[in-house]
Amino acid sequence: MILPDKSNGYEQIARDFMRARNPRIGPETVREWSRSLPPGASVLDLGCGYGLPVTQVLSEAGFAIYGVDASPTLLAEFRKRFPNTAAECAGVEESEFFRRTFDAVIAWGLMFLLTPDLQVTVIGKVARALNPGGKFLFTSLAKAHTWNDSLTQRLSISLGADEYKRLLRAAGLSLDGETEDEGENHYYLAARPCLHK
Repeated sequence: MILPDKSNGYEQIARDFMRARNPRIGPETVREWSRSLPPGASVLDLGCGYGLPVTQVLSEAGFAIYGVDASPTLLAEFRKRFPNTAAECAGVEESEFFRRTFDAVIAWGLMFLLTPDLQVTVIGKVARALNPGGKFLFTSLAKAHTWNDSLTQRLSISLGADEYKRLLRAAGLSLDGETEDEGENHYYLAARPCLHK
């Protein structure tokens, strides 16, 4: 029996991905977002890959990072770079880390690799795993669109801003903003409301 590839093709092209990933794209946007987090915040990095540049930025800011990725090759590199960081090799939708809570969750370059049903599942799990006032950052296109991933050639699916807003709201999260970086990556900045006394 052939098991499904939870890495969405990235295990097969892990070395190519590490060579192709431009570490200058994304870190400033992630750094700016992370300034809204409390000192020492716990951050779940979904689809952490080999940790550059996202985990590096968050680690340098002093946050407690938890990384999950389904590619054994990418996660092995992640563990070499961040040996004291909690890491799990699993499909993000099956992560054991969802048994605890976090101050923030980030999913950079991941959501559109998942099927629409899995995107809904992950948004729901993130919402339940966020502490009150917790932040959620993820990337996907602003428009609903399908395309083939440039490295894996697998289908990628953006549900589009209107549907992401609806799904976030249904999960109890608010969409506080959207932005783009120098690589034209579209960011969704969501949050779980604070509890009122």
